[in-house]
Amino acid sequence: MQAGALLWDMDGVIADTAPFHFMAWRLAARDRGIEFTEADFRQTFGKRNPEIIAEKINPDMPPEEADAFARKKEESFRRLAGEGAQLFPGVLDLLHAARAAGWRMAVASSTPAENIELLTRTLAIAGLFDATVSDRDVSRGKPDPECFLTAAGRLGTAPRRCIVIEDAVAGVEAAGNAGMKCIAVTNTHPAGRLRQANLVVASLEEVTVETLESLLG
Repeated sequence: MQAGALLWDMDGVIADTAPFHFMAWRLAARDRGIEFTEADFRQTFGKRNPEIIAEKINPDMPPEEADAFARKKEESFRRLAGEGAQLFPGVLDLLHAARAAGWRMAVASSTPAENIELLTRTLAIAGLFDATVSDRDVSRGKPDPECFLTAAGRLGTAPRRCIVIEDAVAGVEAAGNAGMKCIAVTNTHPAGRLRQANLVVASLEEVTVETLESLLG
């Protein structure tokens, strides 16, 4: 069977970054006298910064001020994650196995490009991807399929030949909206919330190239 394309979300799929994002949001919000709670974080993890700011910080914040707020938050995140982020179990093995089997691969995330560059470099996986899609490449966040369709276009692969790996409910929905298969990993949400995916796993250690091939049929 001809190999397809594998589209990887970053946060919560490739790298265990949630603690660093949460800490960065808490610090940024605290500067404004706002308490950003764990519940706030769980409700918004995986969304784009403008959406989180509107929901949890200030729905009326001017765009320029919101951009500055987001930049400060992401600078804090990179400082923290650069020192402590780690790959989730099974990620490196699947990356190498898929690459060896001829699969095209992309990072398809709504996170800032600087974060993706930092994490892929720090975790020594940058050379395994053929393309990257970040927040600067899309105008609509998940569950809109723009992120995944853009990645498929950059890889030159039809959506029906793409498999998305996600951890977020909105990401699973976006994969379906893009007409792609989806593997959901329960790093962030319980299996019941990810049931729209074609396959739900507790760890990417459970996924092999044969798993990918069977999903594409």
